[in-house]
Amino acid sequence: MSTPYPFTAIVGQDDLRLGLLLNAVSPAVGGVLVRGEKGTAKSTAVRALATLVPEVSVVPGCRFSCDPVAPDPACPDGPHAEASGVSRAARTVELPVGASEDRLVGALDIERALSEGVKAFEPGLLADAHRGILYVDEVNLLHDHLVDLLLDAAAMGASYVEREGVSVRHAARFLLVGTMNPEEGELRPQLLDRFGLTVEVAASRDTDERVEVVRRRLAYDDDPEGFAARWAGEESALRERIAAARALLPRVVLGDGVLRQIAATCAAFEVDGMRADIVMARTATALAAWAGREEVTADDVRQAALLALPHRRRRNPFDAPGLDEDKLDQTLDEAGPQENNDGDDQPDPDPDGGGDDDGGGGGGGVPPQADGDRTPPRGESGDTPSQSPEGSPDAPGRSTGAEQRPVASAEPFRTKMLSVPGLGEGAAGRRSRARTEHGRTTGARRPQGALTKLHLAATVQAAAPHQRARGRSGRGLVVRRDDLRQATREGREGNLVLFVVDASGSMAARQRMSAVKGAVLSLLLDAYQRRDKVGLVTFRGKEAEVALPPTSSVDAAASRLESLPTGGRTPLAAGLLKAHDVLRVERLRDPSRRPLLVVVTDGRATGGPEPVALAGRAGRLHRSEGTASVVVDCESGYVRLGLAGELARELGGTAVTLDELRADSIAGLVKDVTAAGRAA
Repeated sequence: MSTPYPFTAIVGQDDLRLGLLLNAVSPAVGGVLVRGEKGTAKSTAVRALATLVPEVSVVPGCRFSCDPVAPDPACPDGPHAEASGVSRAARTVELPVGASEDRLVGALDIERALSEGVKAFEPGLLADAHRGILYVDEVNLLHDHLVDLLLDAAAMGASYVEREGVSVRHAARFLLVGTMNPEEGELRPQLLDRFGLTVEVAASRDTDERVEVVRRRLAYDDDPEGFAARWAGEESALRERIAAARALLPRVVLGDGVLRQIAATCAAFEVDGMRADIVMARTATALAAWAGREEVTADDVRQAALLALPHRRRRNPFDAPGLDEDKLDQTLDEAGPQENNDGDDQPDPDPDGGGDDDGGGGGGGVPPQADGDRTPPRGESGDTPSQSPEGSPDAPGRSTGAEQRPVASAEPFRTKMLSVPGLGEGAAGRRSRARTEHGRTTGARRPQGALTKLHLAATVQAAAPHQRARGRSGRGLVVRRDDLRQATREGREGNLVLFVVDASGSMAARQRMSAVKGAVLSLLLDAYQRRDKVGLVTFRGKEAEVALPPTSSVDAAASRLESLPTGGRTPLAAGLLKAHDVLRVERLRDPSRRPLLVVVTDGRATGGPEPVALAGRAGRLHRSEGTASVVVDCESGYVRLGLAGELARELGGTAVTLDELRADSIAGLVKDVTAAGRAA
């Protein structure tokens, strides 16, 4: 086993270290989510924490880490006779992003269960993590079916394995720690809420600090054991401080005054449910214990809010987590002085949060903020697009060659469902029909490799004709490996949604471009909810460019869209050909993920010889490769040329107007976006 990097040797990252240490003091805080850019010691810090967590006492030989003082009565290895426990280090179990369901929750030997009636169960990672730490690196890339299992285990404190009437249950209470790079996509709100705290990390811009980071890392790489030995004293002192804070924790008093501040803060930031209040209370208590105090102060409440609320406040999916600290201070001041139980007015200790807490050890713990409570994108002055002085409708054929500054998008709306026809086999998601490991059972087949989902009826049907030849004499069914049948299931997959956006002069009128950006933002929000990858190609002037290569970070696409300038000619063919290049590369990288091409344009094509004919040939190129496509027709004005519809026919897709794109529109929209093309 390699020597972990010492926790105390980490340079800076005070918020990260504090969030982890508070969970070590009080596991009831509920874990921590670490968000930040690459190379910021996220994984290093989490792995280093494992050496600081106190040991646990377990029942000897129990694969599920039962506590000898209060063993789980439903433990599959039980019942446990009274015996003295053995101490071991708390485990840190890493959940790989590509893990299977069986690896996470454990697996039953289906063949033995059917033929022998034996519940032969192999524990999974949830059993290994019981009473320890479950660490998920790149947690935002975790497949949905694994997220669902994690949510169930975190909510119930137990893991259930159900296979065709055979069930196993075991305790699974763990400290959930996740790390993620927001550029690669966000987390589902349900899983995000399961993390007690969140911290934002970024690389230091201080030259001396960066030099020290490099110096220590090189020293560790050269001699891990020697480097760890030099920090052994600091590690031991920190370990003792965690133990002392744990011992003090039950004696910490959480007064009515600070409870009122906690409740007022959660109400002011409009968090959903009551979990935020509870987590804030536990975090404030842990902060007091960490500082060696027996009473929670207003400063602890403020610190707890900065750690527990940024990822829980109501916000748009494309807004970064963060809190308005001025609003936080105002709320704490207003809720601070309250009457005590004796009827005397007595303010909470240090209501201004200015107390001198010299027991920090883990740093100030004030997460970097990003945009505070940013409202949905509108005009820079707060005007809606219709209030823009430049928002008059376009005249037919109007075009402007000069580049204009970016226009703010209109309000996003709920869009109608766009899906790829046929049956895919891509990554799990919520858009198009696909063969998946989860969903509705549609048939059975012989297993290819390990059996994961048994089709019981098909298995019995395959085994039944051979019972006499196999010498069956009792009630049990004689089942062989060749009889087992894998259930085939149909669910939904995520797709690659590639946006091709016309940013030319014909789209440059502020009202129209604002509406176009609002429509694309709405489609991005839909892609975010359906777990798609997205990409963005824009075209204007003389060429097209890939504004954003395909990524899981939908908010990155929204950011690029907001800053998109307009103006110049309309090289429609260049945009379609650039999209073809992007899709060709993506098919090589991920052949199972089917693309959906969304072209946002009025259909005009200018610049170069025969621009309309060239755009038609580019469209037919996509059609020949079977790319599902939809054209969002942005043409406006009294005279309509219908060019977007012509382009849709060349692509073999369908055209929809901005109004038809809305989910509440009375206009019909065929779900399979190539249906119109097939009919043509």
